[in-house]
Amino acid sequence: MSVSEPTRFSPFPSSSGGITRLAYAQAKAAGLDAALLLTKAGLTLQQVDNPDVRLKVHNQISFLNLTAKAIPDDFLGFHLALLSELRQIGLLYYVAATSDTLVEALRRATRYSSIVNEGVSLKFKNGEDVAISFEYVGVSRHLDRHQIEFFVTTLVRLCRQLTGRQLIPASIRLIHRRDSMPPELVEFFGKAIEFGAEVDEVVFADLVKVLPVVSADPYLNKLLIKYCDEALAHRQDNLGSFRSAVENAVVPLLPHGKARADEIARRLGVSQRTFARRLSMEGVTFSEVLTSLRSNLAERYLADRSLSISQIAWLLGYQEVSAFTHAFKRRTGRTPREARALNK
Repeated sequence: MSVSEPTRFSPFPSSSGGITRLAYAQAKAAGLDAALLLTKAGLTLQQVDNPDVRLKVHNQISFLNLTAKAIPDDFLGFHLALLSELRQIGLLYYVAATSDTLVEALRRATRYSSIVNEGVSLKFKNGEDVAISFEYVGVSRHLDRHQIEFFVTTLVRLCRQLTGRQLIPASIRLIHRRDSMPPELVEFFGKAIEFGAEVDEVVFADLVKVLPVVSADPYLNKLLIKYCDEALAHRQDNLGSFRSAVENAVVPLLPHGKARADEIARRLGVSQRTFARRLSMEGVTFSEVLTSLRSNLAERYLADRSLSISQIAWLLGYQEVSAFTHAFKRRTGRTPREARALNK
């Protein structure tokens, strides 16, 4: 194992392409043209066949979306996480598995997850409860459902394996929206799941603070931490595009009418002048970002037939359905109802 090649260290299988390879196998098992789906997602069979190749996060998200729709499996990420072998996480699995307590394991997993994960940053919070949050970096969060559900499922499985207990999170909050939840998710996670939240977060009650890790090995853990620290020192920060950060801040605020430039700038910790300048450096304005984001979300929401047109208008931040209809028709030449009818 060489610390000069940090791309081999992976916090979750998907950061090096594991989730894509699982999805590819599922697509083939379902009799689909998996190679064609790869091409549509901007990936190649050679990349998938080589476990040492790191796949770009946005390509993986695209492939998961295409595969989920083609199978069809609206909870593909959840199902793939149940199939995955946790030891394939690699070095970070063993750092966690050799820690003394679950809290130590989670703290180290989040610290070292940044070594290679170019699209998702994990944050550890140890307050009244223990929480792990997921923040998308340089990747638009609104495009994803399956990858984040894979992450959350994998995290819960990991906690259960490390402690030997059937832990149930105190709460799970996810930014993307779902109007229904199948019994298998309730059985696995419990009932405390909130969709359409402002953060992606898994919270465990404070009792986990005293739980030991059943496979603890302080001597091996010390050695693995050394490897991780060396790999972390070689890592270059990937801040991603400012536009993606803006989009990720906008989405949860749209339904509440708070998706204004001044509010987004405040949440990102920059002045309004800096906010406008950084978007300008990427060749866009806030108005253009907002219009494009609403258009993309409208297409996604219209494909979900459990959502009414009035609900979609609200989710996109329109006070009146007529305003949504006029804006959508101006961009596409069709009303939302006409567009939905064409996609049957």
